[in-house]
Amino acid sequence: MFVRRRRPTLAGEMLSLQLAIVVVVLFAVGAISLAQSAATFDRVEGRRVTALAEQLAWNPLVRARIDQPAPGEVLAPVVHSTLTQSGVTSVTVANAAGTIVSSTNTTIVGAALPLGDPGVAQARGWSGHLVIDGIPEVAAQVPVLGDTTANHGRHLGTVSIGVAAPTLWERLAGASSYLLTYLGVASVLGGVGSWLLARRIKRQTLGMEPREIAGLTEHREAMLHGIAEGVIALDPQRRLTLVNDMGKALLDLPDHCVGMSLTALGIEGRLYDVLTGADEARDEIAIHRGRVLVMNRMMIDKDGRRLGSVTTLRDRTELAQLERELGSFRSSTELLRAQAHEFANQLHVISGLIQVREHDEVVRYIRAIRKHRESLDLSLSSRIRDTSVSALLMAKSSLAAERRVELRLSERTALGRLDPLDAADVATVTGNLVDNAIDAASGSGEDAWVEVELRQDTSSVEIVVRDSGPGVAPELAHEVFTRGFTTKAAQGGERGIGLALTQLVCRRRGGEVAVANTADGAMFTARMSVGQAGEVSGHEAMEVSR
Repeated sequence: MFVRRRRPTLAGEMLSLQLAIVVVVLFAVGAISLAQSAATFDRVEGRRVTALAEQLAWNPLVRARIDQPAPGEVLAPVVHSTLTQSGVTSVTVANAAGTIVSSTNTTIVGAALPLGDPGVAQARGWSGHLVIDGIPEVAAQVPVLGDTTANHGRHLGTVSIGVAAPTLWERLAGASSYLLTYLGVASVLGGVGSWLLARRIKRQTLGMEPREIAGLTEHREAMLHGIAEGVIALDPQRRLTLVNDMGKALLDLPDHCVGMSLTALGIEGRLYDVLTGADEARDEIAIHRGRVLVMNRMMIDKDGRRLGSVTTLRDRTELAQLERELGSFRSSTELLRAQAHEFANQLHVISGLIQVREHDEVVRYIRAIRKHRESLDLSLSSRIRDTSVSALLMAKSSLAAERRVELRLSERTALGRLDPLDAADVATVTGNLVDNAIDAASGSGEDAWVEVELRQDTSSVEIVVRDSGPGVAPELAHEVFTRGFTTKAAQGGERGIGLALTQLVCRRRGGEVAVANTADGAMFTARMSVGQAGEVSGHEAMEVSR
C-alpha cells in the first residue's frame, strides 16, 4: 500500500534549522574555547620551561662539566632533580656538537638533539612546539655559555626542557569546569528560543504553510488585477500599501506609487477626504480629473490596532451620462405631464363657461390664453435665438408654474444660434441649474421665483440662475459641485450628481461654475467656451435691449 509522505511544516522546518544553527554555534564556541585554552597553555608553559632552561644553562656545574669527558654521570643528578622539582616532561643536555650527553630519557643519550630552529646551533635561544622521542612538547632550548677565562662566552652546548602538550580529551578534561555548564545552558536557551520562534512564525502566518501562502498570493494577485474596480490600501500614515491596475488608471497614479503618501501623489480635496476619513464610507461620490468616482472604504483593525483602510473605486462617468440622459427623458415626461395638467385645467374652465352659456367669456378666455402664450413665445424667441435652449426654457416654465414658482427671463439675456453640440451642453447646464433652483424656490412660500440670464460673447456663454430659495450654507459652498448636492443641501438633503455633471461639462469646455448667496437666495454662475453657429446681429441686440 502506497503511503504518501507527509511534508514537514514550516514551524518544524524553522525549529530544525534553528536547532542546527544552535548546534553549530555551540561547536564553534567549544572550538574557540579549546583554542584559547591551548594558546594560554602554550604561553604560560612556554615562559615556564624557558625560565627553567635558562636556570639550568646557567648552573655552574653544567657549565663546568658539559665539555668534559663523560659528562653524563655528573649531570644526571642535576637533570633528574630539575625534572622532579618542576614537573616537566623532559630535560635534555647536549654538547656543542648537538649530541645528547644527558637526558631524563636515557634511550636517546648519544643521539642528535632535535633543534626547534637552526639558530640554536649558533647559540641562540628558542621556544615553541617540538617533537621529542615521538611526543609533541612545548619546549625551550637555551645555549650553555662558558664562564671561565679560557672559554668565556663560548658556546658549550644546549639545554632543552619540554612539557608534553595535552591532547584534545585532556584539554576538554582540563577545561574550565563551567564550560560544559555554559554550553548546556546555551543549548537549552537556544532550543527554547527556536521553539518560541517557530510558534511565533506559525501564528503570524495563521498556521498556513509556504505553499498555501504562495497559492493565496497568486490568487490574490489574479483577483486584484482582474476585477473591474479600483482597489487602494492605505496604512495609518496615509501611504499607499497596495493598488491594482484599475486603481492606478482611475487616479492616474505612477507605477512606483506604492509606498508614497497621498500628498506626494497630488491627491487632494474631496477625494483625499474620502480616502483618509476616520469612519467607513459607503457609496461616496468624488470628481477626479473628469471622472465621477463612487468609493467604498473599509477600516482594517487587528487586536484593537488600526492597520489602515481599503477603498474600492468605481468609474461612474458613463453611468452618470446615462443617468443624465434618463433624467432628460424623465424631465420631458414631467414637462408633458405639467403641460397636460395645465391644458386640462384650461379645458375645465372652458367647459364650465360653456355649460353656464357664457360663450362670449369663452372667447375672451381663449384669446387671453393665446396672448399670454404668444407673449411668452415672443419673449423667449426674441432673446434666445437657439431653438433647443428656448424650447427647454418654455417647457421648464410649465413645470415651474405647476410647482407655484415663477420662471422669468432676465432683461439682459441675449443668446444667438449655437452649434448643435454646443447647444446640447448649454441646455444641459441650464436645465440642471434651473431644476436645482426650482427645487430650492418651491419651498420658500409665496412669490417664489427663478430668474434665468444667458449672455454670449464671441467665444463663450455665461449662464446665471437666481432663485428665491434659502441659499447655500457657507460650509457647503465648496462641496456642492463635488458631492452632488442641490441647494436643498442647505437643509440637509443630498440629491444626485446634477451639479457635479454641470461642473464636468463646464470644465471640459474650459469654463467653471460657482455659487454665491444673494439677498434673495442663491445665484449659480456657469461659464463655458462655445463655437457660434450664428452671431447675434446688431439689430437683434437693439431689439433685445429695447
